Amino acid sequence: MHSTEDFYTSIRQELEAIRAAGLFKSERIITSIQGSSVVTDDGRSAINLCANNYLGLSSHPEVVAAAQATLASRGYGMSSVRFICGTQDLHKQLEKRLSSFLGTQDTILYGSAFDANGGLFETLLGEQDAVISDELNHASIIDGIRLCKASRYRYRNNDIDDLRQQLRQACADGARFKLVFTDGVFSMDGTIARLDQVRAVCDEFGALLGVDDSHATGFLGARGRGTHEYRGVFGKIDIITGTLGKALGGASGGFTSGRAEAIALLRQRSRPYLFSNTVAPAIVGGTLRVLDILEASTELRDRLEANADYFRQGLDRLGFDVKPGHHPIIPVMIYDAPKAQKLSARLLELGVYVIGFSYPVVPKGLARIRVQLGAQHTREQLDAALAAFAQAGKEVGVLA
Repeated sequence: MHSTEDFYTSIRQELEAIRAAGLFKSERIITSIQGSSVVTDDGRSAINLCANNYLGLSSHPEVVAAAQATLASRGYGMSSVRFICGTQDLHKQLEKRLSSFLGTQDTILYGSAFDANGGLFETLLGEQDAVISDELNHASIIDGIRLCKASRYRYRNNDIDDLRQQLRQACADGARFKLVFTDGVFSMDGTIARLDQVRAVCDEFGALLGVDDSHATGFLGARGRGTHEYRGVFGKIDIITGTLGKALGGASGGFTSGRAEAIALLRQRSRPYLFSNTVAPAIVGGTLRVLDILEASTELRDRLEANADYFRQGLDRLGFDVKPGHHPIIPVMIYDAPKAQKLSARLLELGVYVIGFSYPVVPKGLARIRVQLGAQHTREQLDAALAAFAQAGKEVGVLA
């Protein structure tokens, strides 16, 4: 019989194996606001190229002021779930505003986008149904699908032909309702889903289409409405899940948006919504101001687009292996996990904050540095970061 100490010995051995493989993830500590540059706990200032702060709104003075005003007028927290005493008028205002922004009928707020996906599939699908999921979907989608009783099918990443084959199989297996679900943007590659083609295939098979647009809401598309706007299918997506924790202010909170009857059922049956505290009032107030800013002008998303193009071209000129694309997520492929960690550490020494990603966050053998640009970055910061990449790349052996 194994003892409890054997359990902890097993964990220690697993941790040592992670360290030996160069895969151990250490947390760097920041002592400043989240901005284009940050200060770490050793007093070092670094250009921040790894935040989801795409529009620079995490520390925008108008957003901070709105959150502070809401904190003063509506309190720190609600200490309740929505259906008991956790719904303020501000929550309903934000849900209405998000629906208008996304082109849907109604929206429901969650504590996080992970919760939004975790409470979606079990509520809407039964054992007679089928869910068809992209193989590179976010972990929250995968976990949410595991909770439901629907039959599961998986198609190759962004592969329309394989999607059609999986839908054909689901029909042959007698599925009642079919839901195709995909990330709008795949966070490790910056690949933008071909939603126009996915929508056409869904229509061909009478399937619903759901999208997690966490890495697109606020800046992708001509008005920043998301992947569905970018791909020309605005108003034609059945379910959109997303986050308030990235471009929309960067605090926390998530949402599901779609047809009114689907959202109504989620309010009645979705477990993370029914059993988790309401989104804090200050976050709601701050996000309402975020939407004011985004609806008044496309200046921030335009600046973000220009910064991403500039930095991507700069990395290409230096000779880095950069995955092609048009998103502010720019994967710099290193392939070797220890070398990616070494490059990340050297860049921090040179004043650039980036993270090396390796298994299990990305497949084995596909380690990388994931650069994420923001509207708040200045051209001087981008040039300084490119110079650091050039120096570190040569020192670590990534560049010749």
